[in-house]
Amino acid sequence: MPVPARPSAPRALVIGSGIGGLTAAVALNQGGWETTVLERAETLEPVGAGIGLAPNGQRALDVIGLGDDIRELAAWQGGGGIRNPRGRWLSRVDSSAFADRFGGPLVLVHRSTLIDRIASRLPAGAVRTGTAAHLIDPGVPGGRPARVGVEGGELTADLVIAADGIHSAARRALFPAHPGPVYAGFTAWRVVVPAAEHPFEPHETWGPGMLWGTQPLKDGRIYAYAAALTPPGGRADDEKAELLRRFGDWHDPVPAIIDTATTDQVLRNDVHHLKSPLPVFHKGRAVLLGDAAHAMTPMLGQGGNQAIEDAVVLAHHTAPDQDLGAALAAYSAERQPRTAAIVRKSAQVARLLSLSNAPALTVRETLMTLAAGLGSRAAVRAFDGIADWHPPQRTYADQASDGRSAHR
Repeated sequence: MPVPARPSAPRALVIGSGIGGLTAAVALNQGGWETTVLERAETLEPVGAGIGLAPNGQRALDVIGLGDDIRELAAWQGGGGIRNPRGRWLSRVDSSAFADRFGGPLVLVHRSTLIDRIASRLPAGAVRTGTAAHLIDPGVPGGRPARVGVEGGELTADLVIAADGIHSAARRALFPAHPGPVYAGFTAWRVVVPAAEHPFEPHETWGPGMLWGTQPLKDGRIYAYAAALTPPGGRADDEKAELLRRFGDWHDPVPAIIDTATTDQVLRNDVHHLKSPLPVFHKGRAVLLGDAAHAMTPMLGQGGNQAIEDAVVLAHHTAPDQDLGAALAAYSAERQPRTAAIVRKSAQVARLLSLSNAPALTVRETLMTLAAGLGSRAAVRAFDGIADWHPPQRTYADQASDGRSAHR
């Protein structure tokens, strides 16, 4: 008697190989989908910068079995606090207060490390670099498949995940009436440099219309970031010299870190966000994820964390035996309100950066100092409703430890 043929796995195409897109590919693959990632660039080498992972993002990585690996490779973001350009501490941070409240620490890892580890969980050949892709037709659940254009032809899929970034072409195709991202009013610089000669405490320093942050990576290198109010589209011939012009007279170790960097190490990007939220994140068989769905300012450090959350929630709802239309509607219903609220909150914090006159700066510093007086536990409450998120499914860490906390 012939053995019945095994049904083939449904096919998912992911446009974009950023953190969210790769996590979605892994989570869907683990859930029974055949996943292929289509990446325009020739390699998977991300920009040379760090990314902070809050407990919510780490718990999402636990779902695909990567949380422990990343925690092992990451540096805890602890101690330090907020300073003014002269070096005076406005507030101090106790990392244990954050970990106690949210079940785990903030950690910092290089983006390339995170990308490499996520991609390593995919089957060989699942990532196709040098493959520019665009959405032709989102298809219809229960009807025609989605169609994606690539050089020389097109591909069809049961599901398309558009993780193509802030200026997403897929978002424009799905929601042509949406205004799209708007300039947040400031530009940002990022740089990773060798270890400093002299010890320093991690810090974020707020000045008139500017800020600077310095954080250590686990291997001893330093991740530094800066922001300043500028008109959009500005560029300097030498971005290192531009940083020195703006921040060279700030407290140590800021000038020394800039001196250590080479011009080609300094990354600069204008900051855009989706000020107007999308009504939903899906149409037909196509779904948006990460910055394509809810680009936000970096003030809460949640952009990458929310993309990772998106990925595991999407995989949770889109089991191969589920009705796809209902599954994508459930994903939108779960993710749209949460991410819209975080976009708004991040924009509110960003408005503090716009203060530049002396009276306003004095008020801001006073408020920061008063907030510090309430203690670290009060300060970390700003992340209530964000860092305390848990995924809808049991995590790999839950299963491996039979309920024991994965955070170390």
